[in-house]
Amino acid sequence: MRAIAWLPALLLASAAFAAEGELSAGAGLDYSEGDYGTGSETKILSIPFMARYDKDPWKLKLTVPYLRVTGGGDVIPGIGQTNRGRRSETTESGIGDTVLSATYGALYDTRSQFGLDLTAKLKLPTGDEQRGLGTGSVDQTVQVELYKSIDRLTAFGTVGYTNFGDSDVVELKNAFHYELGALTRLNQGDSVGASLYGRQRVVEGGAPQRELTVFWNRRVARAQRLQAYFLVGLADGSPDVGIGASAMFSF
Repeated sequence: MRAIAWLPALLLASAAFAAEGELSAGAGLDYSEGDYGTGSETKILSIPFMARYDKDPWKLKLTVPYLRVTGGGDVIPGIGQTNRGRRSETTESGIGDTVLSATYGALYDTRSQFGLDLTAKLKLPTGDEQRGLGTGSVDQTVQVELYKSIDRLTAFGTVGYTNFGDSDVVELKNAFHYELGALTRLNQGDSVGASLYGRQRVVEGGAPQRELTVFWNRRVARAQRLQAYFLVGLADGSPDVGIGASAMFSF
């Protein structure tokens, strides 16, 4: 039985604690396209549905995407080129892989405005790997994020490591990833920023990922926010371009 059967229980567990913390839900729309070093273009439309529970110092998040992938079948969302073999262009759609994450605010000093977060992620194989909507593997990621604010400017950096599980469709190699960026507050609720993300190659004969993203955030309350971004790929393992937006609302 696929792991998606666990999702109702996880949502109910989050709702049971909502009286003590803040529960929010939302959705997004993401579109990207590129050849990922394959010589033919793959277009990916993702509609992620999200649930989040905030109670200091914890943040818990669940993401379940609906995907529509048009291409030659050798690109998997989130992985890139897989060397699965070429075929004529097709379109596949359906639920993608689910991601559960837990972030712990391990340190925050109000005087220096310096913080450190620890995050663990679990990717569950809810996407159909035979149709290129997932990998069929259970993956674990751990990462550390540091951030420092000076007046309106906040600089941040993340380093993490993903342990990929066994997949029947592609052999995945464990990999480190990083992100460096900064954002500045425009007013009480709006901020803009940019970040550079990179990841080692995860498939033999594939390519690393490297992406530059500019973004805008609007925060209404702690767990109520709007986000939009534009992405440019800087390596063959990334899409050429991407654009997206999301909204989260508490209840």
